[in-house]
Amino acid sequence: MTEQDGYLSEAPAAATSGGLASERFRERAAASQSGVVDVERVNHLASRAVKALNDIVLEEAVSYDEYNAFKAWLIKVGEDGEWPLFLDVWLEHSVEDVATAHRDGSKGSIEGPYYIEDAPELEWDGTIPMREDEPGTPLSFSGQVRAVDGTPLKDARVELWHADNDGFYSQFAPGIPEWNLRGIWAVNDDGRFDIHTIRPAPYQIPTDGACGQLIAAAGWHAWRPAHLHFKVHAPGHELLTAQLYFPGDPHNEDDIASAVKPELMLDPKPAADGKGEDVEYDFVLDPEA
Repeated sequence: MTEQDGYLSEAPAAATSGGLASERFRERAAASQSGVVDVERVNHLASRAVKALNDIVLEEAVSYDEYNAFKAWLIKVGEDGEWPLFLDVWLEHSVEDVATAHRDGSKGSIEGPYYIEDAPELEWDGTIPMREDEPGTPLSFSGQVRAVDGTPLKDARVELWHADNDGFYSQFAPGIPEWNLRGIWAVNDDGRFDIHTIRPAPYQIPTDGACGQLIAAAGWHAWRPAHLHFKVHAPGHELLTAQLYFPGDPHNEDDIASAVKPELMLDPKPAADGKGEDVEYDFVLDPEA
């Protein structure tokens, strides 16, 4: 539990945040009605995954004690609702690389487990929903959305969400307003946007559940560098999902989620009025196939 500038934030239990992430994922999966139906593809991928695990057992001479510890840990991941966290932290970055390898526009990155649909829609030059006297360094984020040929995309929408100054996300931690630091902006006729928010803090993924147990047992750390999450939409163009990072963060080089890319690094400057920081970053979208 931390206190800063009059706000008291309590880190959610792994089971609480994990349960919320699992519930949100189930809702979105049901709404999209998407599913894998290619039997040959399922057979191929499942067979390779099972073979890879068996190869590890044989090559590393895994004992029954180690096997049973692994089985107990898998059960705990499910009990804590941490499958979304585990998969998004340790696997999604590779899936994202495959999904976007063909793109010529802006680089993307993982969505992560803390996205919430239907955030408030706001004017292009506006402030993200936040608490009165929200702790943190003021951040003005501006830029342009355009196509790969340079055409401004005047019908684009820029969606932003991020952690607060204590490293907590609204709807995944207690005591934070529902849509705090979450919003969607329609760009202007030149494809430009100007968003006012605060600089987020680095944070540790939950460590009191199964994922934290693995981290401790392996001697890893649980830190993610400070980052801003974006989804950028425009008719006729591929959706861009990205996380943008700040230079100098000690965990840019060893992000637990392996999601940092050089193209996603921001270059903040001191604000002209001396209050906070300004940053400019453009999004370039690929056309839909």
